[in-house]
Amino acid sequence: MKHYAIECLNMKGVWMQNLLKGKAEIESLRNKSGLLFSTITLDKIIEEETRHDKYLLSDGSGRSIRTYSSGEQRKALLKYQMEQKPDFLVLDNPFDCLDVESVDQLKQALTVAAQSLPIIQVFKRHKDILPFVTHVLMLDHDQLSEVCAIDKYVLQFSSGKKARLRNGIPAAPKAYKNVPDVLVELRDVQVSYDGRMIVNKINWCVRRGEFWHLKGPNGSGKTTLLSMIYGDNPKAFGQELYLFGAKKGSGESVWEIKEKMGYFTPSLTTLFPGNHSVEQMIISGLVDSVGLYLKPSDQQRHMAREWLEVLNLTDKKEMSFGSLSQVDQRLVLIARAMIKHPPLLILDEPSTGLDDYSASLMVELINIIAAESDSAIIYVSHRKEEGLDAQYTFELKKGDSGSVGVMY
Repeated sequence: MKHYAIECLNMKGVWMQNLLKGKAEIESLRNKSGLLFSTITLDKIIEEETRHDKYLLSDGSGRSIRTYSSGEQRKALLKYQMEQKPDFLVLDNPFDCLDVESVDQLKQALTVAAQSLPIIQVFKRHKDILPFVTHVLMLDHDQLSEVCAIDKYVLQFSSGKKARLRNGIPAAPKAYKNVPDVLVELRDVQVSYDGRMIVNKINWCVRRGEFWHLKGPNGSGKTTLLSMIYGDNPKAFGQELYLFGAKKGSGESVWEIKEKMGYFTPSLTTLFPGNHSVEQMIISGLVDSVGLYLKPSDQQRHMAREWLEVLNLTDKKEMSFGSLSQVDQRLVLIARAMIKHPPLLILDEPSTGLDDYSASLMVELINIIAAESDSAIIYVSHRKEEGLDAQYTFELKKGDSGSVGVMY
């Protein structure tokens, strides 16, 4: 049986819509009925469950699929769709945002499904291509141009383009005063919600200039820890949590803390106005505004242009931020977070949803920042990115009494 993969396909494009309607260019799938396995499909079913109080995916347990982990949700969706007996299944980047264990479990379930029906996998990362895929479909302007055997495709990819950014990030515009060597310290931190322990006696210390990879499975408490450090999570108060030498809740404001931190998560790209220019977006990091509403100085423009040179985006400085590609928007926002050289830079899943080339750009920028600045970095990701040079790892491991932290 043949199984196919397609790289970075527009799921709303003509080709995919024709495929799902039984009008495929692939003879064996023509006049067949397929189902789409995707986050969009999952969200629609969850919405239906909530609206009608009818649990389609939860196997008669009476428990809403909304309460399942991301991995459990996708396994339940696969089981439900297989029961519909489709002629084929289309997988839209099925492993996005899943932890390592959930990825392995979903791969096993999909391998079993592939024994009984053809599968078409849309992917962004070559390492995510399922082991049973036999061919890669090459499209040109929404038309099938080539059906390439997987061995041939892998050989072509191995000689693909590599990311290249420029070293030499701009100097810090000012020196932060009275910043201690220890930036973040957690002593026996415990957090529970509704009587369920999330993290249990977490001890962790981040010093100036250190580069940490924070990892752990879905639901292990990574977001909880980040919200306690960067945000205003009320669970932080009363804990032995110290930021820049002061106990959290001892009188400092959230903004006094955030002024010493840079922060990026992919969801930020939707919060910034797309009509500001790329140059203005980077400059806004100097004044801590969402966009730029004051006339910048010549010095501010010069700093922004130096960052644009590092990113190889000088020719796009006058373009609107909203017109940039996904990866370029992320690079610009990380430059915005770093332009003041904050003592601490937090990068929350910066490469999620990116293709291989875009992820390599992200890795290169992070490594440059780590090598050429005194900022400590906390990098959060399920995926081990090739070439990422983190010095230390802090891993949250789930247990019956909440997650514990392991350093190495």
